[in-house]
Amino acid sequence: MIVKLGMLLAFFAVMISVGLYCRRNATDVNGFVLGGRSVGPWLTAFAYGTSYFSAVVFVGYAGQFGWKYGIAATWAGIGNAILGSLLAWVVLGRRTRIMTQHLDTATMPEFFGKRFNSKSLKIAAAVIVFIFLVPYTASLYNGLSRLFEMAFPGFDYAWCVVVMAILTGVYVIAGGYMATAINDFIQGIIMLVGIVAVIAAVLGSKGGFMAALEGLARVSDPAVSSAPGVFASFFGPDPINLLGVVILTSLGTWGLPQMVQKFYAIKSEKSIKTGTVVSTVFALVVAGGCYFLGGFGRLFSDKIDLAAGGFDSIIPTMLSGLPDVLIAVVIVLVLSASMSTLSSLVLTSSSTLTLDLLKGHVFKDMKEKQQLSVMRVLIVVFIAISAVLAIVQHKSSVTFIAQLMGVSWGALAGAFLAPFLCGLYMKKTTKAACWVSFVFSTVLMLANIFWKSAFPAVLQSPINAGAFCMIAGLVLVPVVSLFTPKPDKALVEDAFSCYEEKVLVPKSHALGDHK
Repeated sequence: MIVKLGMLLAFFAVMISVGLYCRRNATDVNGFVLGGRSVGPWLTAFAYGTSYFSAVVFVGYAGQFGWKYGIAATWAGIGNAILGSLLAWVVLGRRTRIMTQHLDTATMPEFFGKRFNSKSLKIAAAVIVFIFLVPYTASLYNGLSRLFEMAFPGFDYAWCVVVMAILTGVYVIAGGYMATAINDFIQGIIMLVGIVAVIAAVLGSKGGFMAALEGLARVSDPAVSSAPGVFASFFGPDPINLLGVVILTSLGTWGLPQMVQKFYAIKSEKSIKTGTVVSTVFALVVAGGCYFLGGFGRLFSDKIDLAAGGFDSIIPTMLSGLPDVLIAVVIVLVLSASMSTLSSLVLTSSSTLTLDLLKGHVFKDMKEKQQLSVMRVLIVVFIAISAVLAIVQHKSSVTFIAQLMGVSWGALAGAFLAPFLCGLYMKKTTKAACWVSFVFSTVLMLANIFWKSAFPAVLQSPINAGAFCMIAGLVLVPVVSLFTPKPDKALVEDAFSCYEEKVLVPKSHALGDHK
């Protein structure tokens, strides 16, 4: 117990110290929201990766998908690394940084407003962010309860939620984006070391990797598949639904505001190159490791009671036999994952609500100091709401909040992915096409909550429905743009002129014309 508490206190002390250290970087809106657009490659890459993966992935998704698909669940982690990190940086990184600086935008709704010259589009995007980030934020605490009950028997989990919420609020309010980025780097290191140590210990308890794989090959579940060794196979028992998981958890990052806004803060070309490599490796180790670990969950089926504990009980049960020091590492690992994502979400929510809804609409003349004050107050509000919802869910039989995680992710990514991507690359993208994407995805995902039985079987899962929204948006936006009024030519040319500005580069990047 002393080891566990000692590691937690040291972890919390470092987080608070970083927040206080970064106060000087949060004296204006640009510094508070984007770190002055001067965040280096390693900090940006780790901020991206740690915002990507939370306790939902480590405890919830890893356990659930590992149980359903076996070792094939690792494909979700590989997809997160290749599609969700590598390609996201290559396709979005540079162009996002260039155009958002040119348009002087700090949030995704503000980008839509200036790129398409539409206040209504900006307001609609801000409302979508506000509505769907709240349940997403509340879901971050899911899974923590079971780990804390395992590590600290008799300890009231509500206090864990309160402490986590307060400490996250303190360092975000004090240091803004820069404090979040530095803490994300520290938390990312903990996640990398922790997941490797945990995988080695869990597999070691089953005789090592080969012995565990052989044991998994002998597991059968007639209700899932009659094929022998299916849980140790390359694609698992249900490759179609597994593909939906890969698409939602990987492609989804391209349209999530808290992820895309990491590209706004990139410092230089070098940051993009380094960040691409670092974030990809980080995702491969952390996400790949989480799903890989979850794939061996059925080896512990004699200890797991799904009827009583649900999928969230799988990973804690797998870890329950580890030494106390490793249990402490796991607690800090999951806290790191949750706090990093929580800080990113509340900073995104507060900045969006302040800059895109309150400024210029509710408050016509909002000074910069007022904007900072309002954002800090809203951070407290959002963290408090998420904490209350998490405690209510834990102390009651309400499971609705947890289910909204997949709906939130699908609605946000489905609504924003295609309009944002096309807005960066296609001059002919229209305002009407953005509206179609917004309405289609939000309505479909809300309908998935209340009228799920009316959907085709494959789309009754929020995960598959969210993946469908993203793919559909990539078709709808270009098609609708062909048949709706063209955007103002001068507006579009001005937006895209930033890509044509001449810059000097070394010969290692581009050869000159001299003979």
